[in-house]
Amino acid sequence: MRNDINHLTPKQIVSELDKYIIGQHDAKRNVAIALRNRIRRMNVKSDIQKDIVPNNILMIGSTGVGKTEIARRLAKIANAPFTKVEASKFTEVGYVGRDVESMVRDLVEQAVHLVREQKNEAVKEKAAEAVDEIILDILIPPVKSAGFARPGTSVSIDFNPDQASEEELNERTRERFRDKLKSGELEDRKIEINVKHSPPVGVGMIGGGMIDDASMAGLQDMISGMMPKRTKKRKVSIAEARKILMEEETSKLIDFDEVKEEAIRLAENNGIIFIDEIDKIASKSGKGSGGPDVSREGVQRDLLPIVEGSSVNTKYGIINTDHVLFIAAGAFHVSKPSDLIPELQGRFPIRVELNSLTEEDFYRILKEPKNALTKQYQALFEAEEVYLDFNDEAIREIAKLAFKINEEVENIGARRLHTVMSHLLNDFLFEVPDTIEANSKIMITKEMVQERLSSLVKNRDLSQYIL
Repeated sequence: MRNDINHLTPKQIVSELDKYIIGQHDAKRNVAIALRNRIRRMNVKSDIQKDIVPNNILMIGSTGVGKTEIARRLAKIANAPFTKVEASKFTEVGYVGRDVESMVRDLVEQAVHLVREQKNEAVKEKAAEAVDEIILDILIPPVKSAGFARPGTSVSIDFNPDQASEEELNERTRERFRDKLKSGELEDRKIEINVKHSPPVGVGMIGGGMIDDASMAGLQDMISGMMPKRTKKRKVSIAEARKILMEEETSKLIDFDEVKEEAIRLAENNGIIFIDEIDKIASKSGKGSGGPDVSREGVQRDLLPIVEGSSVNTKYGIINTDHVLFIAAGAFHVSKPSDLIPELQGRFPIRVELNSLTEEDFYRILKEPKNALTKQYQALFEAEEVYLDFNDEAIREIAKLAFKINEEVENIGARRLHTVMSHLLNDFLFEVPDTIEANSKIMITKEMVQERLSSLVKNRDLSQYIL
């Protein structure tokens, strides 16, 4: 997958994003360039490579216009570790400056998960063979004999059961059971297996001193490593035993030190951190002295070294954030980007304004994306063998009503479509499968949409409570 990314041009990245996000071409272009620049940097041969830092992006736009979705989809296209953090959480009571580093630790956790998944995939076949042999040993224990052929090797061609030795008969039986295991005939049969059981380790705060997350995690790992590994017997089906044993066998085949090194490298060079609600930590224009603005400015100063590039200690090792791509986002209704401290502003040189969604955008959002809401509801009904369809006029009416409610009540962008669709289809969802039986067909028309939703639009006060 990662090799394919190297061939993705900015235009191809935008067309991939177009499959899920409607409009916002400016934002898509900028994130596509940022992603391509990373690929370009990795291909730079001279020493200047380490000096090329990413151009972090600040997205400005009201809620529900696609800021988070653009960043999340970009990470999926790049198969890159991605973490999202709300900047406002760092202004909470009891906030400590070191907490800001938790976003980098989360990123490394994601990287470890990605690398481990790739390694698991690489050893899956070998592990599956080992698991089959373990299950086979439980079902038909092998008869040990000096110089006898290994399991899986062929025995005498002209086999005679009456004259065969115990070892030969045992191997024949094992071969038959091996074939049955591979064909899935024995999946429901119960067997007894030994499962590794580690007692939970709980470490509290010692004394009044402070201990950060990385040190705490390292301490817990160290103590759990010292504790004796116990095994307990469990009676489970072969299908369940295969899942439990598969996990154990894959972990035996993977070198975890190699996983940690690769994960740190992946997070440093490909990691994306999305900082949402950054406008909530911007001090408002014309601020007075003291009050919450002091706390907000403090959070900005704590964010600054992470975004600038610093070394963060994690339980997997030290990670440098110089080449991590930071994408910040905020609505900036009350404050302005210029209200951020100048040093932090300078670390987000690319600013993109996302457009508010129009009625036409809503119509396209309901029709075009791969994961469009209409397609999601169709899939939910299809799971019960009920077939849902929308005519074009109905989709236009849903878009029109959602846009109208956004204008009159509160503009929450595309999220409004979730509430509107929920009100429209909840009665049907409740009646399936009791009243609406399998193989039924439901056609949503313009008249049906008007009948079920127009009262919400007319009664504005009611809309404020319901939507």
